[in-house]
Amino acid sequence: RNISAARQPVKHDTEKNKAQWKTMGPAKVAVPSQKNFLKKHSKEPKLPERKKEQDSKKLPALSVPQRTYHPVTEIQNRKNFINANVVAAVTALPKKPQPIYVDRRQGDKYLLETSGLVPKYIKKKDYGVTPKYVTQRNEEKKRAQKEYEASILEHLQKVAMKQLSDEERTSLLQGLKKNWEELYREFQCLPVEIDTILKRLYKEKLESQMRQLEHDIEVIEKHKVIYIANE
Repeated sequence: RNISAARQPVKHDTEKNKAQWKTMGPAKVAVPSQKNFLKKHSKEPKLPERKKEQDSKKLPALSVPQRTYHPVTEIQNRKNFINANVVAAVTALPKKPQPIYVDRRQGDKYLLETSGLVPKYIKKKDYGVTPKYVTQRNEEKKRAQKEYEASILEHLQKVAMKQLSDEERTSLLQGLKKNWEELYREFQCLPVEIDTILKRLYKEKLESQMRQLEHDIEVIEKHKVIYIANE
């Protein structure tokens, strides 16, 4: 078998150092000297020594007044406050008691002014007066309505619209009714049996014309003011 070349040196070093650790720690320990004993306050931190330059500096002047300083006092007031208070108390008006109300049988009292039972609001000067913003809003609404009507009239004038008078409206209505009566007379003259295509088409034509005339008559009777375009 192969044998390591470092076997003998390692074995020698192990046997050499093994005897030193048979006790707690090394066998030979350096014993402290008796002269280097622990002194009092030896482990406390030491401040650096004060330099001479700092001692030579002068302290700043303080803003504290000196002991010999006497401030100038005002002239002493010779008013007799006792007599003044007596006169004020005699001539003062008696204090009016505040109105109160009691709402429990235990006699608990509360101020009447802050309870809401006193009708303060109806005694205001502007009570019942329309607010300014409402009046302003109504005026703006009326002005907008006038501007709208003016724009409508201007538009009607641009497109050259003409308003029918009462006589023209009456004559137009009578003419439409007369035409409807003529068409109705023709409709009644139709045969009972519609057996051809031409008769059926003619009947449908009369019915459509009569419906259109009835619609026009209803519109004219419903609206009193009618505008027509000038050709």
